[in-house]
Amino acid sequence: MSQLLNTTPKQDGYYMLAEWTMHTRTWMHWPERTDTWRLGAKPGQEAYVRVAKAIAEFEPVTVCASNTQFENASAMLSHPNIRVIELTQDDAWMRDSGPTFLVNGKGGLRGVDWKFNAYGGTFNGLYSPFDHDDQVAHKVLSIENADRYRTEKFVTEGGSIHTDGEGTVMIVEEVFMNPGRNPGLSREEMEEYLKEYLNVEKVLWVPRGIYNDETPGHIDNMAFFIRPAEVVLAWTDDENDPQYDRSLEAYNYLSTTTDAKGRKITVHKLPVPSPMLTSLEDIEGIDVSETAKNRQKGDRLAGSYINCLICNGGIILPKYGDDNDDVAAKILQDLMPDHRVVQVDAREILLGGGNIHCITQQQPKV
Repeated sequence: MSQLLNTTPKQDGYYMLAEWTMHTRTWMHWPERTDTWRLGAKPGQEAYVRVAKAIAEFEPVTVCASNTQFENASAMLSHPNIRVIELTQDDAWMRDSGPTFLVNGKGGLRGVDWKFNAYGGTFNGLYSPFDHDDQVAHKVLSIENADRYRTEKFVTEGGSIHTDGEGTVMIVEEVFMNPGRNPGLSREEMEEYLKEYLNVEKVLWVPRGIYNDETPGHIDNMAFFIRPAEVVLAWTDDENDPQYDRSLEAYNYLSTTTDAKGRKITVHKLPVPSPMLTSLEDIEGIDVSETAKNRQKGDRLAGSYINCLICNGGIILPKYGDDNDDVAAKILQDLMPDHRVVQVDAREILLGGGNIHCITQQQPKV
C-alpha cells in the first residue's frame, strides 16, 4: 500500500535518477479530450500509439486510459510489451500529472506527487477541471506500491525539471516565476522546495524556454542532460527568429556556469525545426470550449527535438517532416552512440501542446 509521507526525500535519502539510467517501464496517458485534440482525438491517439510502440521495442510501457476509452486503447495498443490500465484523467500529459520517481540506491522506490494545476490554474491554466490529473501521481504510485511525497504548497510539473542524477537540476525561470503557479513563493523558496523534494544541491535557472511554449517554457522542450556536465540545447542560427535570443541566453548562461560538483558544463547545440504554424485544418477539428486553450490559425507551434525520451538503449525522437529531422537525429546519435535513435512522426502531439517527453514518464529500475 502506498503511504503519504510527512518527511522529504532529502531527509530520507531518496533522489531522482538521470533519464539515461535503466528503466523498469515508461508510463503514458491516452488522449481523448476533444477540446484539445482534433477530430475526436483520433489522430492524437494514432500518434500516441506510434510513440508507445516505439518505446515498447526497448522497455515495457503502461498506458492509462479512461473507462470509456479502455477497450479502444487496448485494441489500438495491442503489443506484447504494452499494458493498458483504467485510470481517470483530465488530459494526456503523464510527464506533468504523473509522479517523479525517486530511488535511494538500496532498492527503494518512492515518488513525488507534485501539486498540479494545469500550468497556471485559474490565472492562466491551459484547461479545466484538472482535479483528476492532480490525483494521477497518487494512483500510479499506489499501483506500484510506492510511498509518496506530496507538495501541497508547491505547484510544478515533471516537464519543468531535468536532472543529472548527481545533485544538479535544470529548470526554466519563466516557468517557475509565472504567477499562475506559486505567486506567494520567492525564487529562493521555490529553489528550496526543489532541493528538498529532488534531493539536489544546485538549481540551474535557464532564463527562458522555447518560443510560444504553452507551459510556458518547460525545460524538457529547451534542454536536457545527456550525461553529467553535458547538456543538449535547442538552437537556431537565424537571428531574426524569436527563438534566437532565447537560445543565446541559455547558451551563455549554461556554458559559463558549473554543476553541483563544480564541473563546467559542455553545451551541444541541437537545431530546432523550421517555424511551424497551425493551419485551418489543424484547428477546425477541435471542439470549441471555454475549458481549454483557444487555438488560432497561424499560431506558431513550439517545435523542438529536445522533447524526446531516453529509454533503455533508445532515444525516441519527434519527427516533423522538416529538413532538420535527420540533422537532429544524427547529432543525438553521435552524442549517444550506445543508444539507437528512433524517429516518430509527432506533429500531431505538438498540435495538442506538447511532445514525446511530455506524454511519457520513466520509472527507474531498482
